[in-house]
Amino acid sequence: MGIFTRINDIINSSINDLLDQIEDPERMIKQIIREMEENIAQAKEGVIDAIASEKQLFKELDSHRKQSELWQQKAQTALEAEKEDLARSALGRKREIDAVIQNLEPAWTSAKTTSDRLKNQLRQLENKLEEAKRKRTTLMARQRAAEAQQQMGKTLDTFQTGLDAQTKFSRMEDKVSEMESRTEAMAELHNDSSPLEKEFLALEMDQDIEAELVAMRLKIKDKS
Repeated sequence: MGIFTRINDIINSSINDLLDQIEDPERMIKQIIREMEENIAQAKEGVIDAIASEKQLFKELDSHRKQSELWQQKAQTALEAEKEDLARSALGRKREIDAVIQNLEPAWTSAKTTSDRLKNQLRQLENKLEEAKRKRTTLMARQRAAEAQQQMGKTLDTFQTGLDAQTKFSRMEDKVSEMESRTEAMAELHNDSSPLEKEFLALEMDQDIEAELVAMRLKIKDKS
């Protein structure tokens, strides 16, 4: 009963009241649902046993009813054949079977009532379980939204009390702009060679090219 009392508290109480009463709603409702699933599984086994017993009783009852009808027919056949003693014996057998039927009928009726009641109770438990799962989904969404809101509030408080975000970003932007200007200046200085230096570089390049041409002519001459 404790399990269903707790789940009824969750189903019937408001979300906010529940959050005020327990520290970890998610873990609590998961535990309750897990316990409900275990108890329903056990209850289902009991219901299966009850239904099986009821069906077995019905089969026995139905079999005896058919036997009673059969002996009734045999007695009728014997009487028509003017075999009164045989008809009397058949009716005696029928009465024995009818006595068994009288005992089986109330037993089967009781078993049928019990199995129907248990099936109905099982359906109610399964409906409660589904309701608890739906409540879990709603509860978890509300809890996470509340946690996110709290975290956002803490973050905003940190920015508001610790620094001015706009001023901070402006200072960073100025610093980056200064670094870019210095980089451009260094590159310009590095590439700004004097005319004399450029003339010597050109001369060295021409000499390298001429030397490579001489080497190529010598290779061609050696091959010929």
